[in-house]
Amino acid sequence: MLVCDLDGTLLTSKGTMTDATVNALHQAVAAGVEVAFATGRRHTFAWDVLAPVGLHPDTVLISSNGALTRTFAGELLHRIGMPTETALLLCRQLTRFRSSLVFTFERTGLGALIVEDLETLHRSIARWVESNRHEIERMVPLERAFEGGEEPVQAMVCGTMHRMEEAMSVLAETTAEASDLRRRLSIHRTEYASRDLCIVDLMPAACSKGNAIAQLATQRGIDRAHIAAIGDNMNDADMLAYAGHAVVMNNGAAELLATARENNWFVTASNDEDGAAQAILRMLEGMERPVAVSETEISMLAD
Repeated sequence: MLVCDLDGTLLTSKGTMTDATVNALHQAVAAGVEVAFATGRRHTFAWDVLAPVGLHPDTVLISSNGALTRTFAGELLHRIGMPTETALLLCRQLTRFRSSLVFTFERTGLGALIVEDLETLHRSIARWVESNRHEIERMVPLERAFEGGEEPVQAMVCGTMHRMEEAMSVLAETTAEASDLRRRLSIHRTEYASRDLCIVDLMPAACSKGNAIAQLATQRGIDRAHIAAIGDNMNDADMLAYAGHAVVMNNGAAELLATARENNWFVTASNDEDGAAQAILRMLEGMERPVAVSETEISMLAD
């Protein structure tokens, strides 16, 4: 199995997928490798860039950092929801950051994304806001989003690197409420230092790309030694640690690149240099059977 992240990995800095990357994915499928995708994006937002690739409807997409696992055809394989009590705790704990707090619901159309302050969010992630504006609903106060009892699948807060360090500090406080909230959450960071942007995804406990891939691999009967994963940011870290063969993009977050060096993970070229495609093709060249290549083979190919 080959599992690929999207933004910063398969997608260029302009948010597009090159022909070289599409061709590499198709070659992997032709070689007998199950190709899956794992992203922090919502399913529908991810589908916008994956639909043109033309892969089989049974192809698996893990979205919202592991909260949802669906096939391209829309079949639900796994879902983890965030209890409304946890969502309300988040609103209270992150009072200073409510202007950039977003809750994601498993819906399509207006109300799939609920915010309290769209203007502040637009200043941080304008491209994301413009791409999703038709599904963003503003509610004041934010707690109104949970009056119907529907569980969100994800929460997100974003801003400058320094601002999100402050948010993480608030979440790390030693108060009883903060400690209770941490037990209920799985927290994942995505950092873009060149843009001074950090996105903190606040997921239900035990929700991550790595756990979702582990569950999928168990269902498929695939040993983790036969799984390769490609990613670029800290929300990919547990996915890369789980996979038998980890590949990190050269444009990746500094912390993840340091982890790659510590763990002897393979580092490929950047997303604007078709780095993911290069890594996929190298692995396919070294295959004797339709599984990811061994550590030794990766080292030889890297040399």
